[in-house]
Amino acid sequence: MTSKATAGSGKIYASASQALSGLLHDGMSVMAGGFGMCGVPEKLIDALRDSGVKGLTVVSNNAGVDDFGLGQLLRTHQIRTMISSYVGENREFERQYLAGEIQIEFNPQGTLAERIRAGGAGIYGFYTRTGAGTRVAEGKETRVVDGDTYVLELGLTADLSLVRAWKGDTEGNLIYRKTARNFNPMMATAGRVTVAEVEQLVEVGKLDPNQIHTPGIFVQRIIEGHGYSRRIEQRTVRKRGTDAVVA
Repeated sequence: MTSKATAGSGKIYASASQALSGLLHDGMSVMAGGFGMCGVPEKLIDALRDSGVKGLTVVSNNAGVDDFGLGQLLRTHQIRTMISSYVGENREFERQYLAGEIQIEFNPQGTLAERIRAGGAGIYGFYTRTGAGTRVAEGKETRVVDGDTYVLELGLTADLSLVRAWKGDTEGNLIYRKTARNFNPMMATAGRVTVAEVEQLVEVGKLDPNQIHTPGIFVQRIIEGHGYSRRIEQRTVRKRGTDAVVA
């Protein structure tokens, strides 16, 4: 670890594999932050892959791409069930689903976010109009209020939450940068154990308290990651010499 921060709190681990030591078992549930390729706890996911743990139920907005993020766990057949809202960029996911090799529980994106937030807040469930009258509502309790049908969605928790932040201190206080904030803050509250990877690890007191998104009470273990690739999921640029298209 090249950071100047010291391991005074006992939460700091030298590597992702060490941070996951003793936490993993077959059949466990895992939440993984990120949206597309942004804010993905890639070092921790790499360590999860290398551990060989199988039969995972993974809660994540998407399943990465074929060679990055959770897509790696699909290639090694370590995931049994995905609870997601979008999986359109992963061909291996599509293949496994059509072949009956993986189970999928699709959620509207806002519903998924609220289920995670509710789980982290200790809320059993909530009623929402989203999905009423569609396949999303099949098998779920519904209630009519003022003439509108609402669907009962249950809060989500997990055995382990893996999150990524821009900065963190030695007590686990975290700051996310821009779009990387996505699902990470709510997942940090919904894991029975939360492990965070940060790009910059600093001493307690170096972070502005008003800027902290996740208080350290929610984070049990933390690592400092290096060598992030800054990948772009779909790069679209305008060709040189062309005028902007006006609708």
